[in-house]
Amino acid sequence: MDVLLTGGAGFIGSAVAARLLGDGHTVRVLDALLPAVHPGGPAAVRLPEGVEFQHGDVRDAAAVARALDGVDAVCHQAAMVGLGLDFDDAPDYAGCNDLGTAVLLAGMNRAGVRDLVLAGSMVVYGEGRHHCAEHGEVAPGPRVAAELDAGRFEPPCPVCGAPLTPGLTGEDAPADPRNVYAATKLAQEHLASAWARACGGRVLALRYHNVYGPGMPRDTPYAGVASLFRSALARGEAPQVFEDGGQRRDFVHVGDVAAANAAALDALAARPPGSSRAYNVGSGEVRTVGEMAAALARAFGGPDPVVTGRYRLGDVRHVTADSSRLRAELDWRPRVSFAAGTAEFAGAPLRGDG
Repeated sequence: MDVLLTGGAGFIGSAVAARLLGDGHTVRVLDALLPAVHPGGPAAVRLPEGVEFQHGDVRDAAAVARALDGVDAVCHQAAMVGLGLDFDDAPDYAGCNDLGTAVLLAGMNRAGVRDLVLAGSMVVYGEGRHHCAEHGEVAPGPRVAAELDAGRFEPPCPVCGAPLTPGLTGEDAPADPRNVYAATKLAQEHLASAWARACGGRVLALRYHNVYGPGMPRDTPYAGVASLFRSALARGEAPQVFEDGGQRRDFVHVGDVAAANAAALDALAARPPGSSRAYNVGSGEVRTVGEMAAALARAFGGPDPVVTGRYRLGDVRHVTADSSRLRAELDWRPRVSFAAGTAEFAGAPLRGDG
C-alpha cells in the first residue's frame, strides 16, 4: 500500500514510518518541521532508507495535493502537541491541528483517497472514569486553584464531596476536553467523522495515552512529562514532579503505538464506507507520574526526583486506558513493559541531542 504519513519526521511519526516500511508499505512523509520540535530544519531529518520526504505544511493545500498524488491511504500524525505555555497558544493549536486536518481532508476528497488513520489522544476524555461509593460513576468538576494551592489534588465527588476511586476509561466515555490542545484533538475526530460521512471515507482514530520512548523531543513547553524527566537527568538535575506525583497515567511505548497504526491501516479495508471508530492505545499498566520519574532516575543513575507540589490548572489528575477494544478488534498487543521501556528510554538519546 502507498501511504502518506503526515508529521512523519516527528517522534511518533518516525516510528510509524519505520514500522510501515518494515511491513512492506511504500511511505511518503509530509512534515512542516515546526521549529519547536525540529530546530535543525530539513538537514536534521532522519528517516529510514526508502522513505520519501516532502517538506510541507498540511495547512498548505498545494503541498497536500502534491503529497496525496498516487497514495492509497493517509496516516495523519501531524499536530501541535502538549499544553503549551498559556491560552495565547490557542490560535497556533487550532491552526495546526484543526485547520490543518480540514485542509488535508478536503485534499483527500479531491484526490479520491478514502482511508484514514488519525492520531487522536486520551486528552479528549478530560478526567478519566471515577466512581463514588454513593453516587456511582461521576465526572469530576473543574479543578479549583484554591484546592490545588492547598495540596488537595484528588478530585472529589461533584455531588457529595466524597473521595472518588479512579478507573479505566473506555472509548464510550463522554468527551470532556479541559484545555485547548484537548479541544483541538476532539475537533480533529469530529472533522474526520464528518468527512467520512460526506465523502464515503473510512476512519480509525487512535487515542494515544502517554507515549514515550527513544526519539522524544528535548524539553520544550510542548514536550511530554517523560521527556521533561529524561532531559533533567541528562543535565544532572533532579526530575521535577508536579502535584504529589500520584497522577495516574498509562505510559505506552512508541514502538507499540507504531504497531497500532500498522494494525489500523491493515483493518481499514474491512470497514464500511462512511464509518469512523475510535480506539484507545495504552499499555494496560496503570502507573503514576511519580513512578515514571523514579524509574527513569534509577535507570539513569540519579539524581532522585523532587516532588514540588506545583501544578498546571489545565492538567487532569487521573486518566488511564481501557484498550480492550483495540486488542479484540485489531488483534493488537503491547509488547514493551513499563520496566523494559523505561530502562531503554533512560539510556536513549532525545531528539535534538547532537
